[in-house]
Amino acid sequence: MELRHLRYFIAVAEEGSLTVAAERRLHTAQPSLSRQIRDLEHEIGVPLLVRSARGVELTEAGKVFLDHARLALAQVDAGREAARRAARPLKPVFAVGFLSGQEVNWLAETTRLLGTELRNIEMTVSSENSPELAEGLSAGRLDIAFMRHEPNHPELDYITVGTEHFVVLMPSDHRLARRKEVDVRELAKETFIGGSNIAGPMRQAIENYLAASGLDIEPAHRVHNLTMAMSLIASTRGVALLPAYAENFLPWSVTSRPLKGEPPTIDLAVGYRRSNGSPILALFLSRLRKNGKAPAS
Repeated sequence: MELRHLRYFIAVAEEGSLTVAAERRLHTAQPSLSRQIRDLEHEIGVPLLVRSARGVELTEAGKVFLDHARLALAQVDAGREAARRAARPLKPVFAVGFLSGQEVNWLAETTRLLGTELRNIEMTVSSENSPELAEGLSAGRLDIAFMRHEPNHPELDYITVGTEHFVVLMPSDHRLARRKEVDVRELAKETFIGGSNIAGPMRQAIENYLAASGLDIEPAHRVHNLTMAMSLIASTRGVALLPAYAENFLPWSVTSRPLKGEPPTIDLAVGYRRSNGSPILALFLSRLRKNGKAPAS
């Protein structure tokens, strides 16, 4: 059995057709592909595919073998990449985390600040919620993170890089969507979607604002990420207060409006572990303090 047998089998199984797999995926003749599959089945000793009116289908043995074939190829690919890495000089890793969605605004600025150092390092990027980013910094998995100020991590320091105002999100055909701006008192009549404990700083900012506005609104639902918020707004026809960067990810079914008067705000900061001695981190923070500015929206 050779690796090509596994690749051929996987292509046929995924396409559900010998002809399609041969022409579109493997760029080989269909009779040749059929012969390779027969050779594979002969070596294994059981049929893996059966022909039907719809093309080819996996037998029960074929379904089991497909999982193992994919795993085998994945391990080969991983081994190839590991070997290539071993042959290359090691580069220091600079791990950057983003509050989910903030990559749109800040990834380009991060690479700009690193400048020519990017050629000498391996930069990794991940997206998580703010508490997970704080844990990643504390555990040494991340060097910096664009996040909220997390009060339960005294080992972290922060540089505030931006302040975002909150906007109202609602279904695109909601009655309030006809307004140029929304009075917060009107939200008391709506299904309100609030922040969860995971989104602690955001939840606190919203609750402080509502209290200062004389409102006591108990959320019908609580969310901790943008995807969950958008889904609930569209499905429950509810409304939510979210930082303005959420407007970068509005589906067609959800729209936003500014709040009337002075809206609540929340800071975005670059967090880092105080004891992290990475010279790349020191260089990045120096450049950030000197000329790091909020990117144009």
